[in-house]
Amino acid sequence: MIKAHRTMESLVIRTALPIEAEAVAGLMVRARSTYYPDGLPDAGADWSARWRGAIERPDGHVLCAVTQGRIAAVASFRTPEGATPDTVKLFQFHVDPDHWRRGIGTALHAACVEEWQADGRRTAVLDVHVDNRRAQAFYARQGWVPDPEIPPAEDDHHLFLRFSVPAE
Repeated sequence: MIKAHRTMESLVIRTALPIEAEAVAGLMVRARSTYYPDGLPDAGADWSARWRGAIERPDGHVLCAVTQGRIAAVASFRTPEGATPDTVKLFQFHVDPDHWRRGIGTALHAACVEEWQADGRRTAVLDVHVDNRRAQAFYARQGWVPDPEIPPAEDDHHLFLRFSVPAE
């Protein structure tokens, strides 16, 4: 696992802290609200507690991108249940809408890939909401492709993507 902080100008990418769960949850809600036209699913969920659990999870990792002292983006990943150890799933990846199109998501994605390489991961998977066209375009620019093992079903609300982690 990469221990050092990654710094680019005023952007620092580092491991999120449990005390930051509320800020991360707020960022996630703001980002997800942009592509759920009828409101967020699980709107009454305790997102702070869920994020605290993800941050404290020993088999996962949550990275955050911090600029000007505030969390501007977050990524959560781990080996999905039943997968081989060289596979990682990107469970959550959010950039605060106030920080879109500034390169923060690209920098955070690069930090994820760097960590996946260091951890010996060869394949990354994720699912993205069908209405989240912005995220789909972002992932395509990063090299994600439709997962041939999970073709989209007619009534599915998510697309499944796959990324080949480049060798170091």
